[in-house]
Amino acid sequence: MNRPEETLKRSKSLSGVALGLLLACFLTGFSTYFIETFTIWQQWNVLAHSLVGACYSIVLLPYLFYHFRRTLGFRRAMMLSSGILLFILFLCAAYSGWHMMFYGQTESQGWIYLLHVYSNMAFVALLMAHLILHIQFLPKNRANSPAGHFPTLEPSAMTLSIWCNLGLQLLIVILTISYAVNQPNSNQLDAITPYANDYGSHPFRPSQSETSHGGFIATASIANSHRCVNCHDSVGQQWLASVHQQAASDPTYVRNINLLEINKGITATRYCEGCHAPVALLTGQLSPGGKHGGVKGTPAFNEGVGCMGCHGIQRLTSLRGVASYEFTPAKEYLFAQSNNPVLMRLHDQLIRLKPSQHKADVGHDLLKDSAFCASCHTQFMDKDINNWGWVKMQDEYGDWLSSPHSGQNEENFSSSTVQRCQDCHMPLVTASDPSQNTQGKVRSHHFPGANTFLPLLRGDKQQYEKTKAYLQSNKMRVSIDKPSRTDAIQSMDYIDEAIRISDETVPFYYLGETVEINVVVSNVGVGHNFPGGTIDINEAWLMFSAYDAQGTLIYTSGEIQPDGNVDPNAHFYRALAVDRKGNLVWQHDLFNMIGESFKRVVPAGAADIATYRFVVPSWAKSSMTLTATLKYRKLNNRYAKWALQDNYFDIPAIDMAWDSQVIPLKIRKEVESHSSNLISLHR
Repeated sequence: MNRPEETLKRSKSLSGVALGLLLACFLTGFSTYFIETFTIWQQWNVLAHSLVGACYSIVLLPYLFYHFRRTLGFRRAMMLSSGILLFILFLCAAYSGWHMMFYGQTESQGWIYLLHVYSNMAFVALLMAHLILHIQFLPKNRANSPAGHFPTLEPSAMTLSIWCNLGLQLLIVILTISYAVNQPNSNQLDAITPYANDYGSHPFRPSQSETSHGGFIATASIANSHRCVNCHDSVGQQWLASVHQQAASDPTYVRNINLLEINKGITATRYCEGCHAPVALLTGQLSPGGKHGGVKGTPAFNEGVGCMGCHGIQRLTSLRGVASYEFTPAKEYLFAQSNNPVLMRLHDQLIRLKPSQHKADVGHDLLKDSAFCASCHTQFMDKDINNWGWVKMQDEYGDWLSSPHSGQNEENFSSSTVQRCQDCHMPLVTASDPSQNTQGKVRSHHFPGANTFLPLLRGDKQQYEKTKAYLQSNKMRVSIDKPSRTDAIQSMDYIDEAIRISDETVPFYYLGETVEINVVVSNVGVGHNFPGGTIDINEAWLMFSAYDAQGTLIYTSGEIQPDGNVDPNAHFYRALAVDRKGNLVWQHDLFNMIGESFKRVVPAGAADIATYRFVVPSWAKSSMTLTATLKYRKLNNRYAKWALQDNYFDIPAIDMAWDSQVIPLKIRKEVESHSSNLISLHR
């Protein structure tokens, strides 16, 4: 067999297969691109399209090789040009298709999907033009012969291709029906029956939570963060280290939720669980016979505030807080409930190939709004819980609205510069993730904040250092006001007249003099009050000290004492909650709280002044060094010992901001009168 005949034979053997696969790519691609409804049938078409597309790209390469080899000698410039352009479009379509097979559609490389769609459309259109040109430029002796039009294509190839594609579509329909009939029941509820409605007919009260359909949620629809980590590994690892993930397993929360259950029953735990353990609340576990999120081994305990705990919220019911959100389950892709590794891989691949529904379910715009955080970081309590009346508690969102950062306070109203909660607590970080932007960054799911003890409890040094760095990021500032004097030293010593232009008296103190020092604490970067959150059990305070030149202590306030407690006379930033008898609610048993006997915070953009008074001792050596440090410790020592029990350890205090001043000390001399000096001169 000579070379041209061999080339023609090989082209014929490939052309029919290529035609059938091309038709299959067109039909399955058409259904996935132009039919937007999210159905089982469409998902099978996506899988079929990726499979036949991969096969087509493999088959077409050798066909094109033989086709070019056979036709390259023909002197038809337009045919050659269109053929070369077809080859380029094929390479673009094949590259983009294989890229999505391996990496899926990503936010940072959205152009690849567009390249795939438009290169394929252009390929089909140009292929039709190429075939028409081919027929028009045929020699007359071949124009009337059907076989002469396309010598590499068997006459029966078109018919066979159509029947094969009809068979493929029939198979997709059969798979669709079979899956619909036999798919696992993802709506299988685990709610406790009978379910107690101690707080009215609404199943979630006293939590303010809602669901889109008004009923309970299947556990598989909300406790599935482990599946999310399969694709979002970088973000998932950040979340695993975060306080959100430990919202239910935090030993202090476990102690308090158990205390609430003992005193008021498991139905009262709904008040806390909407934010700390939404899995337990929304799946209907918080009824006699069920287990709250603080019980080790339960889905709620393991999940904490998981991926769907935030991404499943598409609407807020109010801005009052206490879990004031509406949860909407995401629509499921094929094999979402399967534990088979192969089927799980197919499920994940489907999301990568066709993520539009996934993005619509979990990537809604509410997540970018500061109001979103109000659902849990705003809190109140009413008579249902404290048997007293309505009490306002933490309100980070309201404090943010009043701050300069929101652009909505009196001075900055309608300002275009807005710093959201997400900008501080979810900063952009570099990570390899399908959701990364064009700069390769994602919103951090470490959620840096002020909880330093949980990372240390878990031995997570990295998360602890991130939290420490966040606390020390110049959001709070401390400055010691330089002392100013109203008196001056009088003597007969000569004074250079040039000194008289100075308006400021050099600061100093006399031995034995009473010192009055003002320390200013400024909130320049925290978007809400400092401190925020559970300020009844956290500790923020000023430590102030004065030492002489030999390092001998002159005065101190705010030192941590040998028993681990802070000097009770320190300048604290905290709240002291009280019960109806005026007793301190120090165990964070908020169901007993009816108000606060003391509260000191520093609002965003504002400052607080602490004044210290002491006497400079006669033995002090000049100069005196004054130091003021703003310190923060997650959990005061008394509460930590009670809540952590056997897990108790000395929680380190973080130095958030500091300042120092060096002040000269002088011995006060008696001042001689001017008249006495004149008398002594006459003598």
